[in-house]
Amino acid sequence: MKNGFHVFLAAFVALGISWLGFVLGSILQLGVEGQATVLQSSDLYPVQRPGAATMGLQVYRAEGCAACHTEQIRQEGVACDVVLTAMGNNPAAVKKAVAGLGAQISDATNALPKTVLSRVSKAGADAATASISSAGGTAEIHIVATGPDIARGWGVRGSVARDYLWDDPVQLGNLRAGPDLANVGARLGNVTWQLLHLYAPQSVVKGSAMPPFRFLFRVEKIGGAPSPDALQLPKPFAPAPGYEVVPTRDARNLAAYLVSLHADVPLFEAPFTPEVSTK
Repeated sequence: MKNGFHVFLAAFVALGISWLGFVLGSILQLGVEGQATVLQSSDLYPVQRPGAATMGLQVYRAEGCAACHTEQIRQEGVACDVVLTAMGNNPAAVKKAVAGLGAQISDATNALPKTVLSRVSKAGADAATASISSAGGTAEIHIVATGPDIARGWGVRGSVARDYLWDDPVQLGNLRAGPDLANVGARLGNVTWQLLHLYAPQSVVKGSAMPPFRFLFRVEKIGGAPSPDALQLPKPFAPAPGYEVVPTRDARNLAAYLVSLHADVPLFEAPFTPEVSTK
């Protein structure tokens, strides 16, 4: 018993150090996280969600959506793409330099920009751009995030703490019975599609294993005119003649939350080079 105090003191110190490391350390690192400037832009990220989307997060939580979906994109690393942007005054020399990289390019400038080397190291990208430059052409190095989730098309970069600044609670999830949703608003940003998917998942995704959330909708008899909010369902999923399916406020809020999920801007802690449309 005379050593009891020392045992207690040792346990107290061990628990205190653990608390400092896991709780206080996390608060110091992430507890003061705020908006950041998007790389190569003056825009701030993330922006506060609209009111309907904020309310939809609570519906998402209440219906247990995090039991089957995650909101965290995994990233294993970064690589570089080399993009030819101009042929210069000596297209033949540039074509030869590009061929040396294992790619082919026509003389037509409307074929540019063109990725001539994909998923290489920074050293390899530097050597390729130097070769193109010495031939008279112009090339850029684009940073590309890599990983299984990115290869699946679920996002363009890994999730970071700042992505969840306005989420309370944060719905990370730990099971993927369905796809990750961290960037679903960029992939499937149509509210009508989301409502159809909630009411009858197989009406828009053949063979979907997702259960229908039909209790978030009302089946009503059509009055003088159909409701402008009524779902336009394919025949196998449509209600009986003379009836229509109308989303409740919870359904609309949940759809608004889903389309608000965008993790697609480059940040200091999650860099990548966005694709710019040439159209």
